Amino acid sequence: MKQSVNILLSGGGTGGHIYPAVAIANELKLRNPQSKFLFVGALGRMEMEKIPQLGYDIKGLNITGLQRSLSWKNLTFPFKLVQSLFKANKIIKNFKPNVVIGTGGFASGPTLYMANKKNIPSLIQEQNSYPGITNKLLAKKVKKICVAYDGLERFFPKDKLIKTGNPVRQDLLDMSLKRDEALKYYHLDKNKKTIVVLGGSLGARAINQAMEQNIKVILKDNVQIIWQSGKLYYDDYKQYNEMDDLQVHEFINRMDLLYAAADIIVSRAGAGSISELCLVGKPVIFIPSPNVAEDHQTKNAESVSDKQAAILLKESDIEQFSELIGNLIDDEAKQLSLGRNIKKLALPNATKQIVDEVEKILK
Repeated sequence: MKQSVNILLSGGGTGGHIYPAVAIANELKLRNPQSKFLFVGALGRMEMEKIPQLGYDIKGLNITGLQRSLSWKNLTFPFKLVQSLFKANKIIKNFKPNVVIGTGGFASGPTLYMANKKNIPSLIQEQNSYPGITNKLLAKKVKKICVAYDGLERFFPKDKLIKTGNPVRQDLLDMSLKRDEALKYYHLDKNKKTIVVLGGSLGARAINQAMEQNIKVILKDNVQIIWQSGKLYYDDYKQYNEMDDLQVHEFINRMDLLYAAADIIVSRAGAGSISELCLVGKPVIFIPSPNVAEDHQTKNAESVSDKQAAILLKESDIEQFSELIGNLIDDEAKQLSLGRNIKKLALPNATKQIVDEVEKILK
């Protein structure tokens, strides 16, 4: 790779798009400290705050997604799109990138579209098992498409596909070595099974409601629970911290120790979460959010549960929540089988492989 190159990255809207972009940038920076980096995000979205905190410059486009329901906001979309295309063009003209990398999110579309029009080589990192419409459209012009699941030749040109997996936190390796530290950090009883319930940084209403309705039933199995309720719901549930063997957290800072402490995990099925949980190798119950584009979380979860590597519980069947957890707590063989099978799906070297592909493009 050239000693100094300009690398433009676009990804945001959720942590699932931001984290892979930052992980790729960090690896590229490690290999080539003289390179210059610039991110492009969507104004008002979390990347505009998170990316500068992580040490990178970012420019914002005034772009939003199309609402799936009838909404007056859709009337402004064409104007915002045109405005964003002009601004993306200006950013590219000024920064002069040698390569452009897209990890999804509203700003990725205009940024990669303009890069492709200028014949600047580009790469997409698609996290999900069912891609969104933007990446499907961009796929015709990009050089490479790094994916995390099999079967994506249904949506993308087969000769461009590279199965790399999704970038994951490297602190999730060797979970077993952190078990004692984790139990101490979270003040847990080593003689009790630990159930971890995750709803994402903002929270998941259906999961939180199911937890509230079933806490006492689940605790009868002589277990302890760490429940991450999320920022939007913490005030509604923090009073449950007074119960024995139950912790309610708004946000979790030490995810590595949380996973190390867990015996069973309940989680949404975002692509980043699934990639991390494959690496962790613990029994998981996935409850996908139905409120996402193309219901991609359900498709993500099915790609794992179809391999007997996790349990899939749809929100429409959430009344089975406590029964499923209870059965899993009582079934040690099932726990071992799920943990072993999900671990087989782990792709721990994703970031390095993606950056290898970027370097091939630059050469």
